[in-house]
Amino acid sequence: MKERTLKGFGARLTALRQARGLTQEELGAAVGVSNRMIDYYERDGAQPPGAMLVDLARALRCSTDALLGVTAMSDTLAPKTARLLKRLQRIEELPPADQRAVLKLVDAVLDTRRRSTPPSRAKRKAS
Repeated sequence: MKERTLKGFGARLTALRQARGLTQEELGAAVGVSNRMIDYYERDGAQPPGAMLVDLARALRCSTDALLGVTAMSDTLAPKTARLLKRLQRIEELPPADQRAVLKLVDAVLDTRRRSTPPSRAKRKAS
């Protein structure tokens, strides 16, 4: 029997991983393989064994159907946004005092930026 691969699997895997803000190493650790194997699975013509699809879908918080391309991928964020959200989630794990310190720092930087941006530019950025 001729070996079959699903067209576009690697691109979907890459898109879902990046949308979740995960590196190849982080995804590999979540499913128990090396980052080199994740890199291999993200290439055209390669795909993981069927048993690993469930682990990948769980790690990527998607359905196996979305991973396989049976249904459309939903809830995808830009990679930059996903990385930012991932960092914010890690802040949630900090003790409350550390969370307050981080938020004060962020607020101070945003306030400084807001005050240093000329009003006409600030209005253009807001719209």
